[in-house]
Amino acid sequence: MELELSRIDYTLVGITSTNCLKLLPPSVSKEPQKVAVADNDGILQIFSIKKEDIQLHFKTLPGPKISSLQLGGAIGSPTDKIFVAAENEVKGYTKKGKLFLTFDSGMTETVTSMFVLGNDLFLCGKHIYNHYRDCKDVGSYLCGDRIVDVIAFYADKTRRLMSLIACEGRMIRALEHARVTLSMEVESAPTLLHILEEDSTKTILFGTVDGRVGILDVEKQHGFDRWLIDGSNASTISCLDAYDMTGNGTKNLIVGRQDGTIEAYIINVADKMDASILIYSHNCNESVSSLQCGVVGTQGFDEILVVTYTGRVFGLTTEAVDKNVGGDSTVGNYIFSQETSTKISRLKGDIEDLQVKVGKEREKYQSSTQSFFEELSAIPLLSIKDSFVLSKETATYILTMEVPTAIDNILLQSNVPVDLLDVEKNSAVVSYSDSDRTVGNFLLATYRCQINTNRLEIKIRTIEGQHGVLQAYVTPLVQPKCSRLQQYEIKPLSLHYRIYKFDESRIFNTLTIKGTFSLAEIHTWLSQCLPEVPEKPQISENTELYFESTLLGTILQGTYQKGEAFFKSDNVSTISILKEFLTKEATKKKIKIEISSSINDESINHVIKLIEPKLVKQKMISNNVTLLDALNELEVNDEESLGCLSGKYKDLLVNEKGLRAEFQEQPDYLDRLYGIVSDLYVDYNKFKGCNVKSKLVRLREILDDYSYDALILFFRPDLAK
Repeated sequence: MELELSRIDYTLVGITSTNCLKLLPPSVSKEPQKVAVADNDGILQIFSIKKEDIQLHFKTLPGPKISSLQLGGAIGSPTDKIFVAAENEVKGYTKKGKLFLTFDSGMTETVTSMFVLGNDLFLCGKHIYNHYRDCKDVGSYLCGDRIVDVIAFYADKTRRLMSLIACEGRMIRALEHARVTLSMEVESAPTLLHILEEDSTKTILFGTVDGRVGILDVEKQHGFDRWLIDGSNASTISCLDAYDMTGNGTKNLIVGRQDGTIEAYIINVADKMDASILIYSHNCNESVSSLQCGVVGTQGFDEILVVTYTGRVFGLTTEAVDKNVGGDSTVGNYIFSQETSTKISRLKGDIEDLQVKVGKEREKYQSSTQSFFEELSAIPLLSIKDSFVLSKETATYILTMEVPTAIDNILLQSNVPVDLLDVEKNSAVVSYSDSDRTVGNFLLATYRCQINTNRLEIKIRTIEGQHGVLQAYVTPLVQPKCSRLQQYEIKPLSLHYRIYKFDESRIFNTLTIKGTFSLAEIHTWLSQCLPEVPEKPQISENTELYFESTLLGTILQGTYQKGEAFFKSDNVSTISILKEFLTKEATKKKIKIEISSSINDESINHVIKLIEPKLVKQKMISNNVTLLDALNELEVNDEESLGCLSGKYKDLLVNEKGLRAEFQEQPDYLDRLYGIVSDLYVDYNKFKGCNVKSKLVRLREILDDYSYDALILFFRPDLAK
């Protein structure tokens, strides 16, 4: 089953954040609904569509950035009251634009997420959760992780009021009376929470940074239930809505993603065996901030109303927009209705007027810059929406940057070795410049964007043990020329991510550090060394954190308190990197520390066993590509030549496209694995007090002619005795 929708552009507002668009409930079913939209300029506006024209009902004056827009109302009555949060203040408006509430929350942090349920108000900052009832504080909670979203509901069975907060550290917490009653670990960092109500039952959904949608089982205290959408698109989920777009009586799930994709799925939350089916997909080439489903443009026609980061508001409607178009499409002659022709003429006139105004303003600006008076050329404020996220599947970082205007170019500079990988949806042309590595300049690359590109995605491969800063200079197509600098920290253990369960059955190497450092100092050092470390340490006596490597699957445990830290990992290289980094940081602070370590020889066998499947697979792919190059060089393509080939070579030629695509996805991956084994060998012998760099050539020969037993004997010659 396929869903057919047509796009209609409505209006343009300022730059927007998530949760900035809502449709007011209609008084009559299938009647066009009013639209409430808020932007970063602090403007809230309510409008409706009548005969494809915008009917503005009210619009507020500019003010502080609006971070969240929610609808509310008394329990059992229509949710037609509009609430907006800006800084630490919440304002309430009626659908006619009358201000009926101004509430100062008194929070020390800016409100980043909000939820309204009856007379209960839930506000969250970066770390603070506050619950208000009738504008009176009834509870608060301080979270160590960064809070990204909040929802609240009455439980179906117990009717108790529950709230959920999604936290950046791969955790969703359930609260009652501002106390955590359940902590639910999820595989990927959540980005939002959504309540799906159907047949008087509630299902809690959450979206993740790697593009998946999951279901939570909160009432039965089971936590994470299953993945509802676990597809091929790994772009971050930015918004969700549930609505019956197909008209068959069951709700579809509508998904908005950061790469501009809007998707509609047929879902079944009750049956675990029933897979979700994608029935519609559209890409608008701008990250989606918010979407809502309802009747907007034409009475009786459902549509998905979307607002993008740059403020573009458009609808994807079930109405056939092209119904008045006919004629010979090959020649380009079209027949329009009289109403459409009048509208096109009016739009052409508006465009011409705007072009004249822009021309006059440009001339005025040029003349002012050449005058002898002390007049300044103002550099426009460039707003950038960016993210730097670790992809567990590919063990690479995805750098995404989006600006409200077209991008001219992006210059990347790094003081540590990093590799830039191809991204299929990236149309920019990259050029590399010679860089002086003696001064710590390992990368200098420029991405030149095509016309009207305002979003760029870059895949970056880092090397563990190397730490520094990646800098991006973003230059938009505006006058006067300006550039915005964004910095991203490359951490020593950059390919690790936080987990909440630790496998104690493995063979571990240990590292113990004692000294005069405080809890805050050791926590800061760890946050500089590892990703996803919470901003604040645990209040308990010992702070304990667990991590796993995305590349190898090795794990790390860190337990620390004031004056003492203990680490254990099944990977010698992880212990070596930690030891080196923490020693440098303590030396910078002139803090005296004592370090002791214990290396278990058996851990080498374990790590090589983890690397072996990847090593064997990549060697096979590399050999196959080499054989394909040879076959292509021999020009084996006619039927007679193909008939002389063995079955192995025939299969290679049949599967050539897939093999080359897999090889291109991670170029030089085999060299990367060789480097990991070489580092493991050097680190292992470093703890034994041996310098083995002269033996690395022999190690390379063993890896080229790979044998597990030969590699183990090379690492541990004592086993041959």
